[in-house]
Amino acid sequence: MANEQEAFWQGEFGNDYAARNRGDNLIAANTALFSKILNQTQRIDSILELGSNIGLNLIALRHLLPQADLSAVEINQIAIQKLANSMPDVELHQQPIVEFESDKKWDLVFTKGVLIHINPNQLKQTYELMVRHSSRYILVCEYYNPQPTEIVYRGETGKLFKRDFAGEILDSFPELSLIDYGFVYHRDRLFPQDDVTWFLLEKT
Repeated sequence: MANEQEAFWQGEFGNDYAARNRGDNLIAANTALFSKILNQTQRIDSILELGSNIGLNLIALRHLLPQADLSAVEINQIAIQKLANSMPDVELHQQPIVEFESDKKWDLVFTKGVLIHINPNQLKQTYELMVRHSSRYILVCEYYNPQPTEIVYRGETGKLFKRDFAGEILDSFPELSLIDYGFVYHRDRLFPQDDVTWFLLEKT
């Protein structure tokens, strides 16, 4: 049975989000962001995104890494159908992130604006999933806050939580090291993001 956050994103709000968040400007901003991040990596041939929505991140990554095999986990049916229509070569899994299981590993496993919406009680399980399925890199692009805090999200409570996601992952998994990190301001003149802080981790 879906929890409060999963039901929220499976339902009407998730449908509206998929319709609202689209466009070439977002893809351009994502391409600029991932270009900077990927510059700190070595060869990446496979990528898994947890919480892909309609695939704006994957479209940007396809431009940058045309040879890479792309996979995605997404809970919203409308969003994943749009992704399937626009990128039929992406391996898709329609399910909650914490229910995802696979024997595969990917060179890069990442989230972008997703951990903030996961039930805090499921974060440990999500971190473990990310580490387990990564063969080398983990990328976390989320809202950062030194201490866990809840934010009212479009009038909704219990739907957005900021914290030090990357720090919690690093504390829990000593085999990981921090490679690079950065921030993208919503007033960036060329390629704005929604005030996201990103952290690139590597298995050592």
